[in-house]
Amino acid sequence: MRLDVLYVDGDITTGDPDRPRARRLGVWRGRVVGLDDDLAGCTADTVVDLRGTPVVPGFHDAHHHLSMRGQRLRQVDLTSPGVAGLDELYARVAERAASLEAGAWVLGHGYDQNKIGGHPTREALDRAAGGRPVWLTHNSGHMGVLSTEGFRRAGFADLDAVPDVPGGHVGRDDRGRPAGLLAERAQELAQAVLRPEPFEDWVRGIGMASDVALSEGTTSITEPGICAGLAGNGPADLAAFLTARERGVLRVRATLMPAIDTLHETGDVEPGHPWFGLDLGVRTGLGDEWVRIGAVKVFSDGSLIGRTAAMREPYADPPGTSGFLVQEAATLHERILAAHAHGWQVATHAIGDAALDVVLDAYEDAQRRSPRPGVRHRVEHAGVAGDDQVARMAALGVVPVPQGHFVGEIGDGMLQALGPERSRLCYRQRSFLDAGIVVPGSSDCPVVQGAPLLGIHDLVNRRTGSGQPFTPEEALTVGQALRAYTYGSAYADHQEHEKGRLARGLLADMVVLSDDLHAVDPARIADVSVVATVVGGVPEFGAGDLRVS
Repeated sequence: MRLDVLYVDGDITTGDPDRPRARRLGVWRGRVVGLDDDLAGCTADTVVDLRGTPVVPGFHDAHHHLSMRGQRLRQVDLTSPGVAGLDELYARVAERAASLEAGAWVLGHGYDQNKIGGHPTREALDRAAGGRPVWLTHNSGHMGVLSTEGFRRAGFADLDAVPDVPGGHVGRDDRGRPAGLLAERAQELAQAVLRPEPFEDWVRGIGMASDVALSEGTTSITEPGICAGLAGNGPADLAAFLTARERGVLRVRATLMPAIDTLHETGDVEPGHPWFGLDLGVRTGLGDEWVRIGAVKVFSDGSLIGRTAAMREPYADPPGTSGFLVQEAATLHERILAAHAHGWQVATHAIGDAALDVVLDAYEDAQRRSPRPGVRHRVEHAGVAGDDQVARMAALGVVPVPQGHFVGEIGDGMLQALGPERSRLCYRQRSFLDAGIVVPGSSDCPVVQGAPLLGIHDLVNRRTGSGQPFTPEEALTVGQALRAYTYGSAYADHQEHEKGRLARGLLADMVVLSDDLHAVDPARIADVSVVATVVGGVPEFGAGDLRVS
């Protein structure tokens, strides 16, 4: 048989328990056709000599805002440690403002009040930007700060007319006027004037983020929210991804979650039976190996480090607040029931344990009313989960999607928010595995950095940025962490029959690494580098570092 590509002399970890290691791998039409002895007598158009380097299946990030990452690459970077305090943040804003044409917005992202001493304020942004419109997004994406001119462009020349927003929070000063901070659904006040961004800018951003993801070894992502809500841009988001793919700038595989706000009553599918979903009966599973529709994305609450996640008990810091749901529990319940009944896999953002109760109640009720075996409804984040909730998720077949690198990048803020006792319930991993749950790997990039190796490092080491242990009893082995970022994420998307392992018939997506993850000191996993990223048998990153003949 004549193959397209033959990879030889590799130290290949396949992820397939029936054949865990290999030295050679053959590719035809983008898929693995065999390993080692299977390839006897085969020739190939291209032969790649891996020279003994370690190879693993391509990383699949199960919760990665690729389009948002692309847009943030074009904005002022306010992340720590690059920005160490509020004065430096305001200086960055002033620098960008001075470089823009008259009337242009100053857009920034990534600040964390836990690290810089507080949230920016409207009046300070006015001074820094010289009266320009400014919108700075918190690193969580669940809040941001708007300048006075920003409020005016949003339709509020009279600041006293800025309303409170159900499911959100408008920060106010001592006089009751907006201080600039808009949390959760209150961000819609700013988004009304900022979105949708130009279509071509969105396509370009998808391509930029795709290139960065490839350099990190990511071959597939699940985009948690398009078309509406906090993460999406507008009604043409699916078209933007398709256009990016047609132009060849989307070079990672993408499973897209439409926001629940895009689902609607479409009319009777048959007499007396109205359809709830997208027009033409579009639902989870439509698409191909490059761009497909995944679960429908639902928001139930907010952010842990922003103290807006809905908790069973008040936060340790500040005391007296327990967060909130971003929509009424009854409304959330009914929307989940409707989506489930009409064929959707449902992925609900729930960080606080009080929100998780509401979501699991809805999932259980949905299955009781309309049984669907193997649906694998998801809980995005599952940030705080009690032992009872872990057991309940396992019993319901629910897939939690926690983020490993949250521990390393924002873990100190989470410890501060929860206190030492309740922190043991935070971003659990081993507890899920011990309960029999298949756990995916994910980053929530650009909330934190998106490199899967950083996520694997934190899944294994469980230490915060300051070096504090973060529930070390929840740590995974290297093998478990690698499985999460490959097979586990494919499983969460109902795609384990397509990717997540290097086995015959599956997509030939893989990563060539500088070191064997199983052999390096666990404390050095984050120092391992990506030599090359291969998608469908083709080196999409690092081709110059491979010996090709």
